[in-house]
Amino acid sequence: MVRIEFMTHLRALALLSMLPAGLSAQVTFDRLLHADKEPQNWLTYSGSYASNRHSSLSQINTGNAKNLELKWIFQVQNTPFETTPLVVNGIMYLTQPPNDVVALDAKTGAIFWVYEYRAKPGRLCCAAVNRGLAILGDTLYMATVDAHLVAIDSKTGRAIWNVQVADPQDGYSMTMAPLVIKDKVLVGTAGGEMGIRGRIVAYDAATGKEDWRFYTIPAPGEPGHESWMGDSWKHGGGSVWLTGSYDPELNLTYWGVGNPWPDFDESVRTGDNLYTTSVVALDPDTGKLKWHYQFTPGDHADYDSVQIPVLVNANWRGSPRKLMLWANRNGFYYALDRTTGQFLAGKPFVKENWASGLDDSGRPIRTTKKSDDDVTYPGIQGGTNWYSPSYSQRTGLFYVGAWDNYYSTFTKSSETPLPWRRGAINTWTDDAGHGSIMAIDPATGNKKWEFKMYDVTDSGILTTDGDVLFSGGREGNFYALDARSGAMLWKTQLGGDVASGPITYQIDGKQYVAVAAGHGLFVFGIR
Repeated sequence: MVRIEFMTHLRALALLSMLPAGLSAQVTFDRLLHADKEPQNWLTYSGSYASNRHSSLSQINTGNAKNLELKWIFQVQNTPFETTPLVVNGIMYLTQPPNDVVALDAKTGAIFWVYEYRAKPGRLCCAAVNRGLAILGDTLYMATVDAHLVAIDSKTGRAIWNVQVADPQDGYSMTMAPLVIKDKVLVGTAGGEMGIRGRIVAYDAATGKEDWRFYTIPAPGEPGHESWMGDSWKHGGGSVWLTGSYDPELNLTYWGVGNPWPDFDESVRTGDNLYTTSVVALDPDTGKLKWHYQFTPGDHADYDSVQIPVLVNANWRGSPRKLMLWANRNGFYYALDRTTGQFLAGKPFVKENWASGLDDSGRPIRTTKKSDDDVTYPGIQGGTNWYSPSYSQRTGLFYVGAWDNYYSTFTKSSETPLPWRRGAINTWTDDAGHGSIMAIDPATGNKKWEFKMYDVTDSGILTTDGDVLFSGGREGNFYALDARSGAMLWKTQLGGDVASGPITYQIDGKQYVAVAAGHGLFVFGIR
Protein backbone atom coordinates (compact mmCIF):
# COMPACT_ATOMS: atom_id res chain seq x y z
CA MET A 1 0.00 0.00 0.00
CA VAL A 2 2.81 2.45 0.83
CA ARG A 3 4.38 2.00 -2.59
CA ILE A 4 1.11 2.60 -4.41
CA GLU A 5 0.26 5.69 -2.37
CA PHE A 6 3.77 7.13 -2.94
CA MET A 7 3.51 6.55 -6.69
CA THR A 8 0.11 8.20 -6.71
CA HIS A 9 1.53 11.22 -4.86
CA LEU A 10 4.20 11.61 -7.54
CA ARG A 11 1.53 11.53 -10.25
CA ALA A 12 -0.49 14.12 -8.36
CA LEU A 13 2.52 16.44 -8.01
CA ALA A 14 3.28 16.10 -11.71
CA LEU A 15 -0.20 17.32 -12.55
CA LEU A 16 -0.52 19.87 -9.75
CA SER A 17 0.18 22.86 -12.02
CA MET A 18 -2.96 21.95 -13.97
CA LEU A 19 -5.26 22.50 -10.97
CA PRO A 20 -7.44 25.61 -11.30
CA ALA A 21 -7.41 28.25 -8.62
CA GLY A 22 -9.94 27.64 -5.88
CA LEU A 23 -9.98 23.85 -6.24
CA SER A 24 -10.67 23.49 -2.52
CA ALA A 25 -14.04 21.80 -2.24
CA GLN A 26 -15.03 22.50 1.37
CA VAL A 27 -18.25 20.57 1.11
CA THR A 28 -19.74 21.19 4.53
CA PHE A 29 -22.49 19.11 6.07
CA ASP A 30 -24.78 22.10 5.59
CA ARG A 31 -24.08 21.99 1.85
CA LEU A 32 -24.91 18.28 1.81
CA LEU A 33 -28.15 18.99 3.65
CA HIS A 34 -29.11 21.45 0.91
CA ALA A 35 -27.56 19.69 -2.09
CA ASP A 36 -30.75 20.26 -4.05
CA LYS A 37 -30.04 24.00 -3.86
CA GLU A 38 -26.79 23.47 -5.80
CA PRO A 39 -27.97 21.93 -9.08
CA GLN A 40 -24.69 22.95 -10.72
CA ASN A 41 -23.01 20.29 -8.54
CA TRP A 42 -23.65 16.63 -7.76
CA LEU A 43 -22.58 16.24 -4.14
CA THR A 44 -23.73 12.75 -3.14
CA TYR A 45 -24.20 9.36 -4.77
CA SER A 46 -27.96 9.85 -5.18
CA GLY A 47 -27.87 13.60 -5.74
CA SER A 48 -29.29 14.44 -2.30
CA TYR A 49 -30.04 12.77 1.00
CA ALA A 50 -33.59 12.07 -0.22
CA SER A 51 -32.14 9.99 -3.10
CA ASN A 52 -34.61 11.36 -5.66
CA ARG A 53 -31.99 11.46 -8.46
CA HIS A 54 -33.71 14.59 -9.71
CA SER A 55 -32.13 17.90 -10.70
CA SER A 56 -33.73 21.35 -10.93
CA LEU A 57 -31.61 22.12 -14.02
CA SER A 58 -33.77 22.76 -17.07
CA GLN A 59 -31.51 24.10 -19.82
CA ILE A 60 -31.81 20.67 -21.44
CA ASN A 61 -35.53 20.19 -21.92
CA THR A 62 -38.10 18.34 -24.00
CA GLY A 63 -37.79 20.95 -26.75
CA ASN A 64 -34.03 20.78 -27.31
CA ALA A 65 -32.95 17.34 -26.04
CA LYS A 66 -32.76 16.23 -29.67
CA ASN A 67 -29.73 18.53 -29.99
CA LEU A 68 -27.60 16.70 -27.42
CA GLU A 69 -24.07 15.91 -28.56
CA LEU A 70 -20.98 14.29 -27.09
CA LYS A 71 -18.61 16.75 -25.38
CA TRP A 72 -15.90 14.45 -24.00
CA ILE A 73 -15.10 10.86 -22.97
CA PHE A 74 -12.99 9.46 -20.16
CA GLN A 75 -11.89 5.87 -20.85
CA VAL A 76 -11.07 3.30 -18.17
CA GLN A 77 -8.99 0.14 -18.36
CA ASN A 78 -11.33 -2.23 -16.57
CA THR A 79 -14.99 -3.15 -16.38
CA PRO A 80 -17.56 -3.40 -14.91
CA PHE A 81 -17.71 0.38 -14.76
CA GLU A 82 -20.66 1.33 -12.53
CA THR A 83 -19.58 4.62 -10.99
CA THR A 84 -21.72 7.65 -10.23
CA PRO A 85 -19.37 10.66 -10.28
CA LEU A 86 -19.41 13.58 -7.87
CA VAL A 87 -19.12 17.10 -9.27
CA VAL A 88 -17.93 19.85 -6.93
CA ASN A 89 -17.21 23.39 -8.15
CA GLY A 90 -16.29 22.27 -11.66
CA ILE A 91 -14.22 19.25 -10.57
CA MET A 92 -15.45 15.73 -11.20
CA TYR A 93 -14.41 12.90 -8.89
CA LEU A 94 -15.04 9.32 -9.96
CA THR A 95 -13.93 5.77 -9.28
CA GLN A 96 -12.67 3.43 -11.97
CA PRO A 97 -12.61 -0.31 -11.26
CA PRO A 98 -11.58 -1.74 -9.05
CA ASN A 99 -10.50 1.08 -6.71
CA ASP A 100 -8.83 4.04 -8.40
CA VAL A 101 -10.04 7.60 -7.80
CA VAL A 102 -9.70 10.18 -10.57
CA ALA A 103 -10.11 13.97 -10.41
CA LEU A 104 -11.12 15.53 -13.73
CA ASP A 105 -12.01 18.90 -15.17
CA ALA A 106 -15.80 18.45 -15.46
CA LYS A 107 -15.87 20.77 -18.49
CA THR A 108 -13.10 19.19 -20.59
CA GLY A 109 -12.27 15.80 -19.06
CA ALA A 110 -8.64 16.78 -18.39
CA ILE A 111 -7.10 14.69 -15.58
CA PHE A 112 -5.83 16.49 -12.48
CA TRP A 113 -4.73 13.50 -10.41
CA VAL A 114 -5.21 9.73 -9.96
CA TYR A 115 -5.17 7.82 -6.69
CA GLU A 116 -4.41 4.13 -7.19
CA TYR A 117 -5.36 1.54 -4.58
CA ARG A 118 -4.17 -2.06 -4.73
CA ALA A 119 -6.63 -4.35 -3.01
CA LYS A 120 -5.51 -7.37 -1.00
CA PRO A 121 -6.67 -10.80 -2.22
CA GLY A 122 -9.82 -12.15 -0.65
CA ARG A 123 -12.85 -14.37 -1.24
CA LEU A 124 -14.78 -12.01 -3.49
CA CYS A 125 -18.47 -12.68 -3.91
CA CYS A 126 -19.12 -10.89 -7.14
CA ALA A 127 -17.47 -8.44 -9.53
CA ALA A 128 -14.59 -6.17 -8.47
CA VAL A 129 -16.71 -3.05 -8.82
CA ASN A 130 -16.94 0.34 -7.14
CA ARG A 131 -19.95 2.62 -7.46
CA GLY A 132 -18.66 5.95 -6.19
CA LEU A 133 -17.46 8.30 -3.49
CA ALA A 134 -18.57 10.55 -0.67
CA ILE A 135 -17.10 13.94 0.22
CA LEU A 136 -16.92 16.13 3.35
CA GLY A 137 -14.79 19.25 3.56
CA ASP A 138 -11.81 18.64 1.28
CA THR A 139 -11.79 14.88 1.85
CA LEU A 140 -13.11 12.11 -0.40
CA TYR A 141 -14.10 8.71 0.99
CA MET A 142 -13.89 5.42 -0.92
CA ALA A 143 -15.01 1.93 0.13
CA THR A 144 -12.76 -0.75 -1.36
CA VAL A 145 -13.30 -4.22 -2.71
CA ASP A 146 -11.11 -5.64 0.10
CA ALA A 147 -13.33 -3.99 2.74
CA HIS A 148 -11.24 -0.93 3.59
CA LEU A 149 -12.43 2.66 3.94
CA VAL A 150 -9.93 5.21 2.60
CA ALA A 151 -9.93 8.98 3.11
CA ILE A 152 -8.28 10.92 0.24
CA ASP A 153 -7.30 14.60 -0.05
CA SER A 154 -9.46 16.00 -2.86
CA LYS A 155 -6.78 18.58 -3.78
CA THR A 156 -3.76 16.28 -4.15
CA GLY A 157 -5.05 12.71 -4.36
CA ARG A 158 -3.01 11.62 -1.33
CA ALA A 159 -4.42 9.13 1.16
CA ILE A 160 -5.10 10.64 4.60
CA TRP A 161 -6.13 7.50 6.47
CA ASN A 162 -7.07 3.90 5.70
CA VAL A 163 -9.04 1.59 8.00
CA GLN A 164 -10.08 -2.03 7.60
CA VAL A 165 -13.83 -2.51 7.98
CA ALA A 166 -13.86 -6.33 7.73
CA ASP A 167 -11.63 -9.22 6.66
CA PRO A 168 -11.73 -10.01 2.92
CA GLN A 169 -10.50 -13.54 3.67
CA ASP A 170 -13.84 -14.12 5.38
CA GLY A 171 -15.73 -13.09 2.25
CA TYR A 172 -16.29 -9.42 3.09
CA SER A 173 -16.00 -6.71 0.47
CA MET A 174 -17.43 -3.25 -0.20
CA THR A 175 -18.78 -1.93 -3.48
CA MET A 176 -21.03 0.97 -2.49
CA ALA A 177 -20.44 4.71 -2.26
CA PRO A 178 -20.14 5.80 1.40
CA LEU A 179 -22.69 8.17 2.94
CA VAL A 180 -21.57 11.17 5.03
CA ILE A 181 -23.92 12.26 7.83
CA LYS A 182 -22.77 15.07 10.13
CA ASP A 183 -19.19 14.14 11.13
CA LYS A 184 -19.49 10.45 10.29
CA VAL A 185 -18.89 8.29 7.23
CA LEU A 186 -21.23 5.30 6.92
CA VAL A 187 -20.47 2.16 4.90
CA GLY A 188 -21.93 -1.32 4.54
CA THR A 189 -20.35 -4.69 3.76
CA ALA A 190 -21.04 -6.85 0.71
CA GLY A 191 -20.52 -10.61 0.49
CA GLY A 192 -23.95 -12.10 1.17
CA GLU A 193 -23.12 -15.10 -1.03
CA MET A 194 -19.97 -15.81 1.00
CA GLY A 195 -21.58 -16.59 4.36
CA ILE A 196 -20.81 -13.26 6.03
CA ARG A 197 -22.73 -11.50 8.82
CA GLY A 198 -23.64 -8.12 7.34
CA ARG A 199 -23.02 -4.80 9.04
CA ILE A 200 -23.30 -1.03 8.68
CA VAL A 201 -20.41 0.82 10.29
CA ALA A 202 -19.90 4.53 11.03
CA TYR A 203 -16.45 6.15 11.22
CA ASP A 204 -15.27 9.54 12.38
CA ALA A 205 -14.71 11.50 9.18
CA ALA A 206 -11.58 13.22 10.48
CA THR A 207 -9.76 10.32 12.13
CA GLY A 208 -11.19 7.07 10.77
CA LYS A 209 -12.02 5.90 14.29
CA GLU A 210 -15.06 3.60 14.45
CA ASP A 211 -18.05 5.26 16.13
CA TRP A 212 -20.63 2.48 15.96
CA ARG A 213 -21.66 -0.63 14.07
CA PHE A 214 -25.02 -2.22 13.41
CA TYR A 215 -25.21 -5.90 12.54
CA THR A 216 -27.94 -6.71 10.06
CA ILE A 217 -28.37 -10.14 11.67
CA PRO A 218 -29.14 -10.02 15.42
CA ALA A 219 -27.09 -12.07 17.88
CA PRO A 220 -28.59 -14.15 20.73
CA GLY A 221 -30.52 -11.94 23.14
CA GLU A 222 -31.18 -9.25 20.52
CA PRO A 223 -34.64 -8.62 19.03
CA GLY A 224 -35.09 -10.64 15.85
CA HIS A 225 -32.61 -13.38 16.74
CA GLU A 226 -35.51 -15.79 17.20
CA SER A 227 -36.11 -15.59 13.42
CA TRP A 228 -33.01 -17.73 12.80
CA MET A 229 -32.63 -21.47 13.30
CA GLY A 230 -29.72 -22.72 15.39
CA ASP A 231 -26.42 -21.03 14.56
CA SER A 232 -27.46 -20.09 11.00
CA TRP A 233 -27.30 -16.42 12.04
CA LYS A 234 -23.50 -16.58 12.25
CA HIS A 235 -23.20 -16.89 8.46
CA GLY A 236 -26.61 -15.53 7.52
CA GLY A 237 -25.65 -13.00 4.84
CA GLY A 238 -27.55 -9.71 5.09
CA SER A 239 -25.09 -7.68 3.04
CA VAL A 240 -25.40 -3.91 2.52
CA TRP A 241 -23.89 -3.04 -0.85
CA LEU A 242 -25.73 0.12 -1.86
CA THR A 243 -25.84 3.59 -0.37
CA GLY A 244 -28.55 4.59 2.10
CA SER A 245 -30.66 7.73 2.43
CA TYR A 246 -31.14 10.24 5.27
CA ASP A 247 -33.97 12.37 6.67
CA PRO A 248 -32.46 15.24 8.69
CA GLU A 249 -35.80 16.25 10.22
CA LEU A 250 -36.34 12.78 11.68
CA ASN A 251 -32.59 12.20 12.07
CA LEU A 252 -33.00 8.73 10.59
CA THR A 253 -30.89 7.00 7.98
CA TYR A 254 -32.36 4.20 5.86
CA TRP A 255 -30.52 1.23 4.38
CA GLY A 256 -31.58 -1.74 2.29
CA VAL A 257 -30.36 -5.16 3.44
CA GLY A 258 -29.52 -8.09 1.19
CA ASN A 259 -30.48 -11.75 1.04
CA PRO A 260 -29.98 -14.43 3.70
CA TRP A 261 -27.42 -17.16 3.15
CA PRO A 262 -27.69 -19.74 1.72
CA ASP A 263 -29.70 -17.96 -0.95
CA PHE A 264 -32.10 -20.70 -1.93
CA ASP A 265 -32.04 -23.38 0.77
CA GLU A 266 -34.50 -22.26 3.42
CA SER A 267 -34.33 -25.57 5.30
CA VAL A 268 -31.14 -24.64 7.19
CA ARG A 269 -32.38 -21.19 8.29
CA THR A 270 -36.10 -21.70 8.92
CA GLY A 271 -37.81 -18.45 9.89
CA ASP A 272 -38.12 -14.86 8.71
CA ASN A 273 -34.33 -14.30 8.95
CA LEU A 274 -34.34 -10.70 10.19
CA TYR A 275 -33.11 -8.21 9.10
CA THR A 276 -32.33 -9.63 5.69
CA THR A 277 -34.41 -8.47 2.69
CA SER A 278 -35.50 -5.49 4.78
CA VAL A 279 -35.11 -1.76 5.13
CA VAL A 280 -33.72 -0.65 8.47
CA ALA A 281 -34.08 2.85 9.94
CA LEU A 282 -31.13 3.77 12.17
CA ASP A 283 -30.20 6.68 14.42
CA PRO A 284 -27.07 8.00 12.64
CA ASP A 285 -25.58 9.23 15.92
CA THR A 286 -25.69 5.87 17.69
CA GLY A 287 -26.50 3.18 15.12
CA LYS A 288 -29.55 2.11 17.14
CA LEU A 289 -32.38 0.47 15.22
CA LYS A 290 -35.54 2.58 15.26
CA TRP A 291 -37.71 0.43 12.99
CA HIS A 292 -37.53 -2.12 10.22
CA TYR A 293 -39.77 -3.41 7.47
CA GLN A 294 -39.15 -6.80 5.87
CA PHE A 295 -40.14 -7.17 2.22
CA THR A 296 -39.46 -10.90 1.73
CA PRO A 297 -39.46 -12.92 4.97
CA GLY A 298 -37.38 -16.09 4.71
CA ASP A 299 -36.19 -15.07 1.24
CA HIS A 300 -36.13 -18.06 -1.10
CA ALA A 301 -35.02 -16.55 -4.43
CA ASP A 302 -32.19 -14.07 -3.74
CA TYR A 303 -34.58 -11.10 -3.56
CA ASP A 304 -32.20 -8.96 -1.54
CA SER A 305 -33.56 -5.51 -0.75
CA VAL A 306 -30.55 -3.28 -1.39
CA GLN A 307 -32.45 -0.93 -3.66
CA ILE A 308 -32.18 2.81 -2.96
CA PRO A 309 -34.74 4.19 -0.44
CA VAL A 310 -36.44 7.16 -2.16
CA LEU A 311 -37.76 9.76 0.32
CA VAL A 312 -40.72 11.90 -0.72
CA ASN A 313 -42.91 14.39 1.14
CA ALA A 314 -46.38 14.29 -0.37
CA ASN A 315 -50.07 14.04 0.40
CA TRP A 316 -51.25 10.53 1.15
CA ARG A 317 -54.99 9.95 1.18
CA GLY A 318 -55.48 13.68 1.66
CA SER A 319 -52.93 14.31 4.42
CA PRO A 320 -49.23 15.31 4.29
CA ARG A 321 -46.96 12.36 4.95
CA LYS A 322 -43.29 11.46 4.95
CA LEU A 323 -43.13 8.64 2.44
CA MET A 324 -40.56 6.10 1.37
CA LEU A 325 -41.01 4.75 -2.17
CA TRP A 326 -39.47 1.39 -3.00
CA ALA A 327 -39.50 -0.74 -6.13
CA ASN A 328 -38.29 -4.03 -4.72
CA ARG A 329 -36.30 -6.80 -6.32
CA ASN A 330 -39.14 -9.20 -5.39
CA GLY A 331 -41.35 -7.55 -8.03
CA PHE A 332 -43.56 -5.45 -5.74
CA TYR A 333 -43.73 -1.66 -5.47
CA TYR A 334 -44.12 -0.37 -1.89
CA ALA A 335 -45.05 2.89 -0.21
CA LEU A 336 -44.06 3.10 3.47
CA ASP A 337 -44.36 5.74 6.17
CA ARG A 338 -40.70 6.52 6.81
CA THR A 339 -41.40 7.91 10.29
CA THR A 340 -42.74 4.61 11.61
CA GLY A 341 -42.11 2.00 8.92
CA GLN A 342 -45.85 1.45 8.47
CA PHE A 343 -46.87 -0.31 5.28
CA LEU A 344 -49.15 1.93 3.23
CA ALA A 345 -49.49 0.27 -0.16
CA GLY A 346 -47.98 -2.41 -2.37
CA LYS A 347 -48.52 -3.73 -5.86
CA PRO A 348 -46.59 -5.79 -8.43
CA PHE A 349 -44.85 -3.68 -11.07
CA VAL A 350 -43.57 -6.65 -13.10
CA LYS A 351 -44.87 -10.16 -13.67
CA GLU A 352 -44.58 -12.18 -10.46
CA ASN A 353 -46.00 -15.50 -9.26
CA TRP A 354 -44.12 -16.27 -6.05
CA ALA A 355 -46.79 -14.49 -3.99
CA SER A 356 -50.53 -14.17 -4.50
CA GLY A 357 -50.49 -10.71 -2.96
CA LEU A 358 -49.69 -8.78 0.22
CA ASP A 359 -51.73 -8.88 3.41
CA ASP A 360 -52.85 -5.76 5.32
CA SER A 361 -49.42 -5.45 6.97
CA GLY A 362 -47.62 -5.85 3.64
CA ARG A 363 -46.43 -9.38 4.34
CA PRO A 364 -46.35 -11.45 1.13
CA ILE A 365 -48.75 -14.37 0.80
CA ARG A 366 -46.45 -17.08 -0.58
CA THR A 367 -47.71 -19.38 -3.29
CA THR A 368 -47.03 -23.10 -3.11
CA LYS A 369 -44.45 -24.50 -5.54
CA LYS A 370 -45.77 -27.64 -7.20
CA SER A 371 -42.54 -29.05 -8.64
CA ASP A 372 -38.92 -28.19 -9.38
CA ASP A 373 -39.95 -27.47 -12.95
CA ASP A 374 -42.12 -24.53 -11.89
CA VAL A 375 -40.76 -21.20 -13.04
CA THR A 376 -40.51 -18.31 -10.59
CA TYR A 377 -41.32 -14.75 -11.64
CA PRO A 378 -39.31 -12.59 -11.24
CA GLY A 379 -36.05 -14.54 -11.49
CA ILE A 380 -33.02 -14.16 -9.25
CA GLN A 381 -31.98 -10.80 -10.75
CA GLY A 382 -35.37 -9.51 -9.68
CA GLY A 383 -37.93 -7.13 -11.08
CA THR A 384 -35.32 -4.44 -10.46
CA ASN A 385 -31.94 -4.45 -8.77
CA TRP A 386 -29.13 -2.09 -7.71
CA TYR A 387 -29.62 0.59 -10.37
CA SER A 388 -31.17 3.77 -8.98
CA PRO A 389 -34.78 4.92 -9.43
CA SER A 390 -35.87 8.56 -9.58
CA TYR A 391 -38.74 10.72 -8.37
CA SER A 392 -39.82 14.02 -9.92
CA GLN A 393 -41.84 16.52 -7.89
CA ARG A 394 -42.81 18.19 -11.17
CA THR A 395 -44.56 15.11 -12.53
CA GLY A 396 -45.33 13.43 -9.22
CA LEU A 397 -44.14 10.14 -10.73
CA PHE A 398 -41.73 7.47 -9.49
CA TYR A 399 -39.45 6.03 -12.18
CA VAL A 400 -37.78 2.64 -12.11
CA GLY A 401 -35.69 0.47 -14.42
CA ALA A 402 -37.17 -3.03 -14.53
CA TRP A 403 -36.83 -6.56 -15.89
CA ASP A 404 -40.29 -7.77 -16.92
CA ASN A 405 -41.42 -11.27 -17.95
CA TYR A 406 -38.19 -12.55 -16.42
CA TYR A 407 -38.13 -15.90 -14.61
CA SER A 408 -35.85 -18.53 -13.07
CA THR A 409 -36.24 -22.26 -12.57
CA PHE A 410 -34.57 -23.61 -9.42
CA THR A 411 -33.29 -27.18 -9.00
CA LYS A 412 -31.38 -28.97 -6.26
CA SER A 413 -27.68 -29.53 -6.91
CA SER A 414 -25.62 -32.58 -5.93
CA GLU A 415 -22.56 -30.37 -5.41
CA THR A 416 -21.00 -30.65 -1.96
CA PRO A 417 -21.15 -27.34 -0.08
CA LEU A 418 -17.86 -25.62 0.70
CA PRO A 419 -16.83 -25.48 4.39
CA TRP A 420 -18.04 -21.92 4.83
CA ARG A 421 -21.39 -22.68 3.23
CA ARG A 422 -24.47 -24.08 4.90
CA GLY A 423 -27.10 -26.36 3.38
CA ALA A 424 -27.71 -27.49 -0.16
CA ILE A 425 -26.63 -25.54 -3.20
CA ASN A 426 -29.31 -24.86 -5.73
CA THR A 427 -28.81 -24.10 -9.40
CA TRP A 428 -31.03 -22.20 -11.75
CA THR A 429 -31.74 -21.40 -15.33
CA ASP A 430 -33.49 -18.25 -16.40
CA ASP A 431 -34.94 -16.24 -19.24
CA ALA A 432 -34.15 -12.55 -19.18
CA GLY A 433 -37.43 -11.21 -20.53
CA HIS A 434 -37.04 -7.57 -21.49
CA GLY A 435 -35.98 -4.31 -19.91
CA SER A 436 -38.31 -1.39 -19.27
CA ILE A 437 -38.31 2.11 -17.89
CA MET A 438 -41.54 2.54 -15.95
CA ALA A 439 -43.34 5.58 -14.59
CA ILE A 440 -45.38 4.62 -11.52
CA ASP A 441 -48.08 6.59 -9.69
CA PRO A 442 -46.80 6.48 -6.08
CA ALA A 443 -50.30 6.57 -4.60
CA THR A 444 -51.69 3.60 -6.50
CA GLY A 445 -48.70 1.67 -7.84
CA ASN A 446 -50.27 1.86 -11.30
CA LYS A 447 -48.02 2.31 -14.33
CA LYS A 448 -48.55 5.61 -16.11
CA TRP A 449 -46.30 4.67 -19.00
CA GLU A 450 -43.67 2.13 -19.96
CA PHE A 451 -40.71 2.37 -22.34
CA LYS A 452 -39.75 -1.14 -23.44
CA MET A 453 -36.31 -2.29 -24.56
CA TYR A 454 -35.24 -5.39 -26.44
CA ASP A 455 -32.57 -6.35 -23.90
CA VAL A 456 -32.65 -5.86 -20.11
CA THR A 457 -31.30 -2.85 -18.26
CA ASP A 458 -28.73 -2.14 -15.53
CA SER A 459 -29.08 1.62 -15.82
CA GLY A 460 -30.20 4.03 -13.16
CA ILE A 461 -32.51 6.93 -13.92
CA LEU A 462 -32.12 10.71 -13.78
CA THR A 463 -34.96 13.23 -14.12
CA THR A 464 -34.76 17.00 -14.40
CA ASP A 465 -36.89 20.13 -14.26
CA GLY A 466 -36.68 20.16 -18.04
CA ASP A 467 -39.05 17.15 -17.81
CA VAL A 468 -36.36 14.97 -19.37
CA LEU A 469 -35.59 11.46 -18.14
CA PHE A 470 -32.17 9.95 -18.86
CA SER A 471 -31.46 6.22 -18.77
CA GLY A 472 -30.08 3.35 -20.83
CA GLY A 473 -29.70 -0.40 -21.06
CA ARG A 474 -27.53 -3.39 -21.95
CA GLU A 475 -28.03 -2.74 -25.64
CA GLY A 476 -25.68 0.22 -25.19
CA ASN A 477 -28.33 2.82 -25.98
CA PHE A 478 -28.52 5.97 -23.88
CA TYR A 479 -31.92 7.64 -23.97
CA ALA A 480 -33.54 10.98 -23.27
CA LEU A 481 -37.28 10.46 -22.72
CA ASP A 482 -40.17 12.78 -22.00
CA ALA A 483 -40.71 12.28 -18.26
CA ARG A 484 -44.46 12.89 -18.59
CA SER A 485 -45.25 10.62 -21.53
CA GLY A 486 -42.28 8.28 -22.01
CA ALA A 487 -41.83 9.41 -25.61
CA MET A 488 -38.24 9.10 -26.84
CA LEU A 489 -36.65 12.50 -27.47
CA TRP A 490 -33.13 11.35 -28.37
CA LYS A 491 -30.83 8.33 -28.20
CA THR A 492 -27.22 7.49 -28.88
CA GLN A 493 -25.23 4.24 -28.97
CA LEU A 494 -22.36 4.06 -26.45
CA GLY A 495 -21.00 0.64 -27.41
CA GLY A 496 -21.32 -0.94 -23.96
CA ASP A 497 -23.72 -1.65 -21.12
CA VAL A 498 -25.11 1.52 -19.54
CA ALA A 499 -24.64 0.42 -15.95
CA SER A 500 -24.76 3.42 -13.66
CA GLY A 501 -26.94 6.32 -12.64
CA PRO A 502 -26.67 9.32 -15.00
CA ILE A 503 -25.94 12.70 -13.39
CA THR A 504 -26.27 16.30 -14.52
CA TYR A 505 -24.36 19.46 -13.60
CA GLN A 506 -23.65 22.94 -14.90
CA ILE A 507 -20.46 24.91 -15.65
CA ASP A 508 -20.26 28.44 -17.04
CA GLY A 509 -23.99 28.46 -17.61
CA LYS A 510 -24.03 25.21 -19.63
CA GLN A 511 -25.74 22.01 -18.51
CA TYR A 512 -24.03 18.64 -18.96
CA VAL A 513 -25.19 15.03 -18.55
CA ALA A 514 -22.70 12.28 -17.69
CA VAL A 515 -23.12 8.50 -17.71
CA ALA A 516 -20.84 5.47 -17.40
CA ALA A 517 -21.12 2.75 -20.06
CA GLY A 518 -18.79 -0.04 -21.11
CA HIS A 519 -15.22 1.27 -20.76
CA GLY A 520 -16.03 4.97 -20.71
CA LEU A 521 -17.64 7.92 -19.01
CA PHE A 522 -19.55 9.91 -21.62
CA VAL A 523 -20.47 13.57 -21.15
CA PHE A 524 -23.12 15.30 -23.27
CA GLY A 525 -24.41 18.84 -23.74
CA ILE A 526 -26.51 20.86 -26.15
CA ARG A 527 -24.74 21.80 -29.36
